[in-house]
Amino acid sequence: MKVLIVDDNKQIISILEAYAKKEGYQTVIAVDGQEALDVFQRERPDIILLDVMMPKIDGFEVCRVIRKTSNVPIIMITARGEDFEKIMGLEIGADDYIVKPFSPGEIMARIKAILRRIQPKTENLQVFSYDNLQINLVDYTVSINNKVLSLTKKEIEILWTLATKKDRVFSRDMLLNKLWGYDYIGDSRTVDSHIKRLRAKLEKYPHGKWEIKTIWGVGYKFEVSDDVKQ
Repeated sequence: MKVLIVDDNKQIISILEAYAKKEGYQTVIAVDGQEALDVFQRERPDIILLDVMMPKIDGFEVCRVIRKTSNVPIIMITARGEDFEKIMGLEIGADDYIVKPFSPGEIMARIKAILRRIQPKTENLQVFSYDNLQINLVDYTVSINNKVLSLTKKEIEILWTLATKKDRVFSRDMLLNKLWGYDYIGDSRTVDSHIKRLRAKLEKYPHGKWEIKTIWGVGYKFEVSDDVKQ
């Protein structure tokens, strides 16, 4: 596994690089946003540790650019812990968000948790279809009316979880634990942010027989009905 570490603080890079190598990961580094994009294109890492405040291009924009072409896991790291920044980072496609000062051991644990979730066993790979929707976990694609949607890995996992259990209600905590893991340090707003982003993408395509429905005070479900209107 190859980890791209992006930070303009060389001391932080040195610490994270040492811990990552101790865990057996290969490492590549970048000290600003533009270099991060260049290294990403050249090295194709398996996961990215991405600082937010950097020279040339900030971490949010780096994340946006990468998400146009890749679902590589991204853990954003920042010195500021405002909720709106965490929510924005998650909404633009980050998989996790950590505030400085942090424990290098915690970051390694987060990396392991994410990598466990994105390495499905071959025998579990499946394709789900309903009406005009197809979700393919072999190549992580979603299509409506044979048009492939640009979804993040987490959005695909949410849609798969809901769609394969039609009409079952999932609470926010259930989705958080199932898709982010019990060791994830966050709250239910993470789920809400991803659902909002997913819905916005789905609404661009007609799908009259199904929808992701909010069950107020409980959570979400994939509802199927001939009467569903978007």
